[in-house]
Amino acid sequence: MAWREKLVDVRPLRGSRPFRDLWIGSSLASVGQQVAVVAVLQQVWDLTRSPLWTGAIGVATGLPLLVLGLVGGSLADTVDRRRLVRVATGGQALAAVGLLVQAAAGNRSVLLLLALVAVQAGCAALGAPARRTFPVRLLPAGQVAAGLALQNIAFQASMLVGPALAGVVLAQWRYPAAYAIQALTVAVSLVALFRLPAMPVPRAVGRERNGPFPGGWRIILRRPLLWGSFAVDLAATVLAMPIALFPLINDVRFGGDPRMLGLFLSAIAVGGLGAGLFSGAVTRLRRGALVQLVAATAWGLALAGFGLAEPFWLALSCLAVAGAADTVAVITRGALIQLETPDDHRGRVSAVEHVIGIAGPEIGNFRGGLLASLTSAPLALLAGGLAAAATVVSVGLVNRPLRGHRTPPAHEDVQPPAGPPQLAGR
Repeated sequence: MAWREKLVDVRPLRGSRPFRDLWIGSSLASVGQQVAVVAVLQQVWDLTRSPLWTGAIGVATGLPLLVLGLVGGSLADTVDRRRLVRVATGGQALAAVGLLVQAAAGNRSVLLLLALVAVQAGCAALGAPARRTFPVRLLPAGQVAAGLALQNIAFQASMLVGPALAGVVLAQWRYPAAYAIQALTVAVSLVALFRLPAMPVPRAVGRERNGPFPGGWRIILRRPLLWGSFAVDLAATVLAMPIALFPLINDVRFGGDPRMLGLFLSAIAVGGLGAGLFSGAVTRLRRGALVQLVAATAWGLALAGFGLAEPFWLALSCLAVAGAADTVAVITRGALIQLETPDDHRGRVSAVEHVIGIAGPEIGNFRGGLLASLTSAPLALLAGGLAAAATVVSVGLVNRPLRGHRTPPAHEDVQPPAGPPQLAGR
């Protein structure tokens, strides 16, 4: 493979104006979201000084994602997907304004803060399944993995810039300025959505329009490639998500400086961004499912190492390795799921992907916070990372179609499947 082919594939940005608009708007919104994540984490810690309450952020985010994410998946298969995402993004913007107002008013209620976080998460969940289907609708099949890699690079860049920016903003101007940044970037993202083409309801293939549609979970359970890929991600996030433990680790080892807290998240982004910039070596591989298994195992082991790391440079190095592994796992999982799912079911399956990909980490944060409150943060990190790695290996051993899967050679003009799902073992 030529060295240039190992670099990120930018054809989706050059060849598709709608995808380029989507990418720019989403990238800016992601920066604002990362600023808000650090602000909420620090504000909850300042109000409570409790790892259990920082873990409760995961519950406030995860429950709306579980409920409204599945609702959003059904809506994505019944209404214009572009319109649905516009409405959901508008709700996110209003919630961002609410966070700004409560901070400016000097709110001391952690419950009010978590309620606003829950509203914002719910709005995001309604639109996320439809948003996940945009690349496969805007790009030819041969560029879908590259498009997902570009989106992941933007996300990792936002994790690098956002938390570091949040640390500076919180230290200088406190919470209102941080939430104002999020409100502004979400508004810009909303403008970008109005430039996308209409995405009407896909027509069912091989069945009556008024016939029954199996839900996303049913399709996933009938396909070993899908349930295996989801199981790997669920194991990695629920068992090893470390973010709720960052404030406690920061207090115990590094003096509680908010700039250090931002650097933890930025370290993950450095690794993720580095992996994304060389994602061509991954997106062109035909053994993406096996790559996901290896990457998810590395994620768990790296976080276990973070739990043991005492020097600051070693802790950041472990987080960077975890970020790189996470990026590789996300890219390979996303491409497999979108290309293996027929378009008339893609909204519901994307809803499940969103629930697992977003609610899973939040539930994992609550698990980590609870375990740390009963034991210690290092022990919670070590046990979670090792459990995640062992579980991922187990999934690979029992799911032969997943570990042996090979993607067929892709041609630029080949479109993703649009028909009804086939039974497992096809």
